[in-house]
Formats: sequence, C-alpha cells, structure tokens
Amino acid sequence: MLQANKQENIGDNQVLKMIQRGIAVGFPIMIGYLPIAIAYGVLAKQAGLTLVELTMMSVFVFAGASQFMAVNMIAVGSSAIEIIIATFILNFRHFVMSLSFMNRLRPVSLKWKVPLSLGLTDETFAVSSLHAKEANEEKGSLFYTSLFLTAYFAWIAGSFLGGVLGEIIPQRLSDSMGIALYAMFIGLLVPAVKKQWRLALISIAAILINVICTSLLHMSTGWAIVLGTVLGGLCGVFLMREEEEK
Repeated sequence: MLQANKQENIGDNQVLKMIQRGIAVGFPIMIGYLPIAIAYGVLAKQAGLTLVELTMMSVFVFAGASQFMAVNMIAVGSSAIEIIIATFILNFRHFVMSLSFMNRLRPVSLKWKVPLSLGLTDETFAVSSLHAKEANEEKGSLFYTSLFLTAYFAWIAGSFLGGVLGEIIPQRLSDSMGIALYAMFIGLLVPAVKKQWRLALISIAAILINVICTSLLHMSTGWAIVLGTVLGGLCGVFLMREEEEK
C-alpha cells in the first residue's frame, strides 16, 4: 500500500514538473505574443471585425501572419475564397513543420502528437525543436502541451485585449507593434544558431530563395514563402545529415 502511494506521488510530481517546465519555456513566447496579438486585435477592430469575431479567429486559426494578412484583405474588401487560398499558401510551411515535429518526437505517442501539431507556430516549433530531449522523458508530452497552451492562451488573451483597445490605440502605434513578430523570431533563432552553425546556412538559403523568387522571378509573396521554406528545408536535410554522420 505504501509502495503504491509512493509511486503515485512520484508520478504526480513528474506531471507537475513537466507542466512547470513547459510553462517556463513557453513564457518568453507568451511575453512576445502579447504585444503582437494586441496589435492584431487593434487592426482587426479597425477593419470592422467585432470583438467576438477577432477573438474567435485567434481561437480557431492561431497563426499571426495569416491573421494579419486576413485582416488586411478584409479591410480592402477581398472575398472569402481569396483569403482562404492566400492563407493556405502562406501556411503551407506548417506541413513541413508538422512532419519535422512528428519526426523529432518519435517517443511520444501518436494520440499526443496529432493534437499537439495544432499548436505549432513558427515560434513554438523553434522552441520545441530545441527541447527534443523532453520527448524521451516520462510524461514528456505534458511538457509540450503546457508549452503550446501557454503560447495559445497568451495569443487569445492579447487578441481580446487588442479588440477592446481597438478604438483607443492610434493607428501609427498599432502598426509599429507589428515589428515585434520579427524581433521575437530573430531572438529565438540566434540561440539555435549559436549551438549549430549549420542552422545559419539553412536560414540564409531560405532567405536567398525568397528574395530570388520575389525580386527576380516576380512571384507572389505566398509562393515565395512556400518555395523558400520547402527548398530551405531540403538544404537543411543534407546539411544536418552531414553533421549527424560526423
């Protein structure tokens, strides 16, 4: 009886430990998401969306770039089908991220990986990639769950707050807040590059592909992002394989 209670306490402590670690790792993303989500909420309110509509978009979409794009397209009167197609193209990279995420978290059962993949964003993917070892630990799935939920609820809360403040914050201020998205991603990329310099080459390759597609081939931004992500990812496959073989 005492042995059973002891094992149960150990199991409860492990659950709490993994949840706390996930929240701690997700906390910087939460801090970064709040101003961006507020900016989105402000722009969405100014574009004519109701507080419920802009908040529910964050609940069901949870993709900052796509939501900003959708709000801008709504503001200029684009049709629903145009917004859907543009969002699909812009978020095509999530297919690549999901496959990579599934591969990195092989020890985690499929029943956890499928719902967890819904929480993937550029930032949560980058952070979870730096913490692949947690997948091998007991209750490791709770680490990723708490990490993703921390970012998810921060985005929803920020969106709601931005909608509330939509009629108060000046347009110039809300536009300037959007740069936080890029600053946050750079902040997440730099530590990874310090650990593995090949990641810098992969990032540069993706950037160059995107520039060539938009500037020289005059492709749309959406297709340039798709090709940059896919081809940059293929470069990463070969570069990282060489490092693993050493």
